[in-house]
Amino acid sequence: MTNACLICDRIQLIQENKNPYFVRELNTGYVVLADSQYFEGYTLFLSKHHVTELHQLAPAEKLAFLEEMSLVQEACAKAFHADKMNIELLGNGDAHVHWHLFPRHNGDTAQAGPVWWTPKEIMYGDDVIKDMPRLDRLKAALGAALDDVLTARASEHEMVKSKQLH
Repeated sequence: MTNACLICDRIQLIQENKNPYFVRELNTGYVVLADSQYFEGYTLFLSKHHVTELHQLAPAEKLAFLEEMSLVQEACAKAFHADKMNIELLGNGDAHVHWHLFPRHNGDTAQAGPVWWTPKEIMYGDDVIKDMPRLDRLKAALGAALDDVLTARASEHEMVKSKQLH
């Protein structure tokens, strides 16, 4: 971890069991709900390793990180009944590889477009930040969907392995 990295700070809070947004640890990263839930189910997938670019991860870890992100976005879509998922790897503000996963719903913005067109005072308003009962409900829904997706993925791997042996 590096000094002055907000993502590393979030991970440290997870490791200290002090991050109220934490949902699940996977092999390559941490699943957390975002601070703002204006777009209900807005989820982050944080790389366990502090790198600023995806290509800086070792090849096997990069592929595993991408696969896990795909599973997290599938669970996010399922848990929050998304009509469409928006997935972004930005890093201009927090230079630590992490995915933004937005479950989108038809008509969730005044005009069709990226979530970032939503004014910050609305997207990060007091009414959508740290509502603990809502946060607990969202974490439970995402955790249950992750269980389903990860179980299905493990079954798929077992079927492939079984076919390879025969």
